[in-house]
Amino acid sequence: MAGGFFSMEHPWASAFGILGNIISFLVFLAPMPTFLRVYRKKSTEGFSSVPYVVALFSCTLWIFYALVKTNSSPLLTINAFGCAIESIYILLYLVYAPRPARLRALASFLLLDVAAFSLIAVVTLVLVAEAQRVKVLGSICLTFSMAVFVAPMSVIFVVIRTKSAEFMPFSLSFFLTLSAVAWFFYGLFTNDLYVTLPNVGGFFFGCVQMVLYCCYRKPKPASVVLPTTAAALAAESAEMELPLAALDAVAVLPSCAVPVLAELQKLEEAVGSPRKGGVKAI
Repeated sequence: MAGGFFSMEHPWASAFGILGNIISFLVFLAPMPTFLRVYRKKSTEGFSSVPYVVALFSCTLWIFYALVKTNSSPLLTINAFGCAIESIYILLYLVYAPRPARLRALASFLLLDVAAFSLIAVVTLVLVAEAQRVKVLGSICLTFSMAVFVAPMSVIFVVIRTKSAEFMPFSLSFFLTLSAVAWFFYGLFTNDLYVTLPNVGGFFFGCVQMVLYCCYRKPKPASVVLPTTAAALAAESAEMELPLAALDAVAVLPSCAVPVLAELQKLEEAVGSPRKGGVKAI
């Protein structure tokens, strides 16, 4: 594929790359309501920094892959934007999180985004022959991307356990599938298996979630309440974010893969069993 963002020689690859960029752009903006709320309340309210640290790591990996491979403008542009927006999220988290959470977030950032990425970069550039760098780095990205697909399993298990799709809106699954399709065809038309293969999983899990939504779309009876006050607050915050969170695609390609972890965490807090004995039940 030519080095430009759109190539007349490869129109289909360019078209799906642009489509993937548009969807991923919206995905990266999905957590914005959370951080606007954090900014207004000057508190992270117990949210975890892990999804954003992992998202930043994924962005940097795919940027490195795109630079080594060359001629991968769609990957480069969307992940550059991802690095910028995830860095802002992490910075806001570090500013407003309580000290223990701030230290954990900083440790995660240094361990994953600095140490792990630096190690991968040094090993790839120093120990791997130039002809093999794309293959080695692509394999690393593929492995990491497949690991991220554990996240949708959490949604599936929660929905089956509670027999309710209340916290898994159809639009979330639809955009997950749409994103996976866009990046799958981008990888297919550019002959890039490291992009194509992970999104097969994205398509599969997206379809499974849509089927589950159809099976469990009826709300639970009104008599059923969330088990704890803390869980109720988590559910409320999740509902506030659903309009934008519906765009949280788990298509692995450019790290748009990971923001859904934040929604999974809140979903499980909202419908899971209480784990803190000090919280009084409703």
